[in-house]
Amino acid sequence: NTRHLPPLIPPRPNVLGYYEQLTNSYLALLRTDRTKHHQDDDSSATTYDCACGVGYAHVVRLNNTLQRMGAKRVLKACNGPEDGPLNVGCGSEHVQKGISPPKWYSDTPEAFYAASLDGDSDRIVFFSQVKDEFALLDGDKIAVLICDFLQQEVASLKKAVGDSLPPLRLGVVQTAYANGASTKYLKSVLGEENVLIAKTGVKHVHAAAHDAFDIGVYFEANGHGTVLFGDKFYSCLAHADTVARGNIALQRLQLLPALINQAVGDALCDLLLVDAILQLQQRDILQWNGLYQDLPSRQCKVQVEDRTMIKTNANETRCTSPPELQDELDKAMEAAGPGARCFVRPSGTENVVRVYAEAATSAETDALATKAASLVHSICAGIGTPPSFTSSNL
Repeated sequence: NTRHLPPLIPPRPNVLGYYEQLTNSYLALLRTDRTKHHQDDDSSATTYDCACGVGYAHVVRLNNTLQRMGAKRVLKACNGPEDGPLNVGCGSEHVQKGISPPKWYSDTPEAFYAASLDGDSDRIVFFSQVKDEFALLDGDKIAVLICDFLQQEVASLKKAVGDSLPPLRLGVVQTAYANGASTKYLKSVLGEENVLIAKTGVKHVHAAAHDAFDIGVYFEANGHGTVLFGDKFYSCLAHADTVARGNIALQRLQLLPALINQAVGDALCDLLLVDAILQLQQRDILQWNGLYQDLPSRQCKVQVEDRTMIKTNANETRCTSPPELQDELDKAMEAAGPGARCFVRPSGTENVVRVYAEAATSAETDALATKAASLVHSICAGIGTPPSFTSSNL
């Protein structure tokens, strides 16, 4: 119902209108760059692995809209429904979990700057590949880039408007699966109190971002996420418009609600937002990747007789039952070295317990993941042989 849209979000009458709104907002955001240093030229095409799914047609249509409305950035859609089987060797899940490039079923691009969507285009991860060098930029990296940008723009607006601008709470919601290095970086940018951990699942992180922040960012590591803007955000911008109309930070913040789909994760919105931020900040994908370095991490699942015997706290970072399991996990984390962490949680879809571990080195991470899986297996009536990790099988 368009009557309930904030004034900064134009009505979207149909799919074409949606693409036009995204394109208008994207191009207007680029025009706020007074230095004209952004790289919007024909040579700066980006390549999108569409997982051989329905998103292929939408990337093509969005690119057509961009070209029709005067953009020079080209979105090259690859891996369409006619090229190969859905999500087999390609797509965001394959790239994110395998930390490897997708299979290109048609043309093999020179993918210095590329991205993979999932089959229905609500998730996106970015990557670069130069010869044998592969860099993955997953949902954690996307959240960091967006938060870094928003923090700078909010601070710039505050400086322009002064003390009359009501405070805006900008924050991010992650899950326990977020890499600890990203959490540490975000706390340094936003403040520890503005980085929350919620239960795994988009409905949980979305609710936490909505309830806790005036500008709430959330992205799961798999690349599913968005940015939410609360009522206070719109009222602050309305006030700022009476004091600092024309301010660049104000213009950028005003444009974001029309570029970002707040209702659901939309990979098309996210790809334009990320591309615009990189151009405005004069960063390439490798500079973005260099904001922080991920800690080594491992994930596995342990088959058990009854996964429901595992109970966790609200955000799934600690096991509350059986109580002796968390005690043993704490000992394992301490033995793995400073900053090491692990957690276990029952799967929501199969009779297994999922295990996550990270530490400062790959060897310490292997040892911690193996120990955590072994503890779950021995304490929770495991079935078969527990998973184990060594550097030789990575």
